[in-house]
Amino acid sequence: MNKGHTLREAAKKIGISYATLDRWIKDGKVEDVGRDRNGWRVFTDSDIARIRLYADSINYPDNGLKQQPNLFEELCGYSLASFFSGIGGFDLGFQQAGYQINFQCEVEPFCTSILKQHWPDVPKWSDITTLDHATIPISDVWVGGFPCQDLSLARMGKREGLRGSKSRLFHEFARLVGENKPRVLVIENVAGLLSSHGGRDFGVLLQTLAQLGYAVGWRTFNSRYFGVPQSRQRVYIIGCYRDQRGPGSILFEPERSEGNIKESRQDGPKPSSPFQEVIGDIGGTGPVIQSIAYCLYATSARHTGTDWSRNYVCYPSVGKIRRLTPAECEGVMAFPENWTKLNELHLDQDQLDSARYHALGNAVTPPVAYWLAQRIKAYLNSVDQTVTKSSERLETELA
Repeated sequence: MNKGHTLREAAKKIGISYATLDRWIKDGKVEDVGRDRNGWRVFTDSDIARIRLYADSINYPDNGLKQQPNLFEELCGYSLASFFSGIGGFDLGFQQAGYQINFQCEVEPFCTSILKQHWPDVPKWSDITTLDHATIPISDVWVGGFPCQDLSLARMGKREGLRGSKSRLFHEFARLVGENKPRVLVIENVAGLLSSHGGRDFGVLLQTLAQLGYAVGWRTFNSRYFGVPQSRQRVYIIGCYRDQRGPGSILFEPERSEGNIKESRQDGPKPSSPFQEVIGDIGGTGPVIQSIAYCLYATSARHTGTDWSRNYVCYPSVGKIRRLTPAECEGVMAFPENWTKLNELHLDQDQLDSARYHALGNAVTPPVAYWLAQRIKAYLNSVDQTVTKSSERLETELA
C-alpha cells in the first residue's frame, strides 16, 4: 500500500527543489495536500502528477536548474578537468549539462573515495604539487576551488591569504594552466578572497591569470537563488584565453527576470527574513526546520558549541533541538541523496559523519555549477560557430 511521499521525496519526483515546492504551496500556485497526524504534508501519486503538470506548464525550471540526480543531457562535445575536486560539485553540475569529465585532482582520501564511487573510470591524481601538466588530458574547461581556509572570514584569527599553507596552492593550479592553456577557467572561492590583505591577494590572482593570457571576470552568487535551500555566497571567477568578451558573456545575462520581491509600502509591515520562514508545524510534535539554511561550514560530528552553523532541527512541543544529519546536509547542498555515503565503510560512525560534514561544508553546490556550465557551453558554441563561418568564407574566397 502506498503510504504517500514526503515533501523532499515529492520534490525529487517532480524535478524541483523541496524549497521550491514548499514555496509554490505557500504562495497558492498549487493546491495544498493532506497531512499526517504530526502535521507533515503527505503527497500522493496523483498530487505529484498534478504538480508536475503545473511545473511543465510554466516550463520550470527555465534556467535549467533541474534537481534530478540521474538527469543528464546528451554529450555536448566539450570536456572538463577538475582540480581540488572535493566531492564533485563542479563535476556533477557540468556532467548534468552534457560535459565529459576527463580528469580529477583531489588530495583528501575521503573525497577521493566519493569521486571513485561516482566516476570510477575518470583518471585521478592526488597531490597537485607533484602533478605534471602532460598527465592532464586535453580539456576545454578547467574548474577548481582552491582551499579557502586562509581566506575565509569564518576562520578565527589572522588570515594568511595566498601565502597560507592551503590557499597558496592556487599558484600550483596557475602553473598547470600556464602549461596547458585551457579555453575556459572557472575558479570558486569564499567571498573573503575579494578582501584578503586589503584586496591585494585578489589582485595577485588577477595579475597571474592575465600574464598567462586570460581575460578575467568575476561575480558573487548566492546558491539560494539557484534553487538551493541555503544562503551560500561564493565568488566565481571566469577566465577565457585571449578573449575579452568571454567572461562577461558567461557571467552576466543581457536580460533580467521579474524576480520575486515581496510587496511592501511605506509604514507597512516589513518583509520577514527568509531565515524566519519554516517548514513544519510549529504547534505539532514533528520536526521544524528553516526553509532557507544558513551557510554550511566544514564541521565535525561532535558538537563543540560553535560548529553547527546556526542550522538546527527543532521539536518545539518537547523543547528539543538537534543538528542536521549528513543526509540532510546533502539536501541543503543540493546533492543527490546518499551522495557522500560510501558503499564500503572503513570508518566508525563518528569518523564517517565527520568526514561527510567536512566534505559537504567545503563543496560547490551543483545547481550553480550547472548554470555556469550552460553559460560556458553557449559561449563556446558561439566562438566555434564564428570560427567555422570564418573558415568557410575564407575557403570560398580562395576557391
